[in-house]
Amino acid sequence: MIERFRNDPALAGQAAKLIAILDTAVDAIITINRGGLIKTVNPATERLFGYEHDEFIGKNVHFLMPEPYHSEHDGYLNAYRTTGRKKIIGIGREVQARRKDGTIFPVHLAVSEFEIDGEQHFAGIIRDLTEHKATEQALREVLKMEAMGQLTGGIAHDFNNLLTVIIGNLEMLEGRLTTDQQRELAGDALEAAEIGARLTARLLAFARRSHLEPEPVNLNTFVLDLTDMLHRTLGETILLSNALSPNLWTVRADPSQVESAIVNLALNARDAMPEGGRLAIESANVHVDEDGADAGLLPGDYVRLSVADTGTGMPQEVRDRAFEPFFTTKEKGQGTGLGLSMIYGFAKQSGGHATIYSEQGQGTTVNLYLPRFKDQAPEAADTPRSVTAYGQGQLILVVEDDERVRKLTVSRLKELGYRVVEAENGKDAMNILAANTDIELMFTDLVMPGGMSGYDLAREARETFAHIKVLLTSGYAEELTRSETLAAARLKVLRKPYRLVDLAEAIAEAFSG
Repeated sequence: MIERFRNDPALAGQAAKLIAILDTAVDAIITINRGGLIKTVNPATERLFGYEHDEFIGKNVHFLMPEPYHSEHDGYLNAYRTTGRKKIIGIGREVQARRKDGTIFPVHLAVSEFEIDGEQHFAGIIRDLTEHKATEQALREVLKMEAMGQLTGGIAHDFNNLLTVIIGNLEMLEGRLTTDQQRELAGDALEAAEIGARLTARLLAFARRSHLEPEPVNLNTFVLDLTDMLHRTLGETILLSNALSPNLWTVRADPSQVESAIVNLALNARDAMPEGGRLAIESANVHVDEDGADAGLLPGDYVRLSVADTGTGMPQEVRDRAFEPFFTTKEKGQGTGLGLSMIYGFAKQSGGHATIYSEQGQGTTVNLYLPRFKDQAPEAADTPRSVTAYGQGQLILVVEDDERVRKLTVSRLKELGYRVVEAENGKDAMNILAANTDIELMFTDLVMPGGMSGYDLAREARETFAHIKVLLTSGYAEELTRSETLAAARLKVLRKPYRLVDLAEAIAEAFSG
């Protein structure tokens, strides 16, 4: 273009300015002739659609459009040339566009008309609306939840007034009853009203209309208090069980948020088991050291609350996004995608963390870590444990499909004085056992790819190599790893994450068993 105006410095300068503007524009800019063939594109067009510059030139612009725009585009141009009636020229509208990889995305298209040497041309400015639409959708979800919260809060407030009257009158009536049967009926009614009061308290917490403050609590108390309600909510096809640590440490957390987290996780588990199954809630004290820490869980003392199910599980792409706000795999109207993100936010705000162990077809365990409440008198049991059980060069086979976990386990066992060989699945493990008859113990994960679980591998290894000892490990809740077969086979499970001292003691116990 500059060459065309080289004899006119003023025009050449204007052309250079125009080219600079086009090259730096954030929006895609395309010019076409009256037949719809592309004449020029700017660099932003190449970035937006994924084509090289030469792949645009001379093609009909409708190749960048999905149906129905693709088929109707030429008709729009012809109708405008024939009737002069504008549908988009000078007006602009939201349409859809198609990238080279086939993905469809929303855009705002503004079109203007110009002439060069008496020939009609059109210029289109295209702005990607993908992020804008995502923000709009997120805002709609927030507003919807806010409206739902206001409605729920109003209902809960009014219902609490009714319950106050019911409970007050029942208490007054209770003192005037004369028979055991009458008092039993009144007691049942009072209990039901108190359950209703707890339900409305949760509704008010959801609506953010109650005064929420963290306080020292024992998580076992919440699990036990919610058990009856969860039994009724989950239905007869789901078996609910608890495995609660009797000496659970205290945490400092908001009671309403703890209750909400347990209920949300239980309902998610129920939805993942449409044909029924098992739901286990487990609590435990855990110490996370440098080896067991990750980016979200700092070293220290924690109370771990686990909610585990035997449901459909999650593929990796879903598991990786499960804590994202508004992400849901449920059908429209079946979920907001806020449950897990609220639980994750609650854990982080409390100084803790939340993790998910899940594989497709193998169920899901969500672990909620809350830091131990330090402002309490130290107990004798708090004395730091040290490693006292070391190996004497025995050969151990480590079977773990996660490369990072396998590498760490091998290093830890070597530090404890053992020799180690490793495998990433059951088939490789059996081959290694056959080639190394001096292997004395197999330490294997429970859930592995390849169709052979840790249970299957343990059974086959014992049948083939009678001398082999086995220790299992799992990131799933311990309650779901228990079975009559497991107990009968005297197999034990070391729960992930574990400390070095836990590993040392478990290995030593497995050797002596």
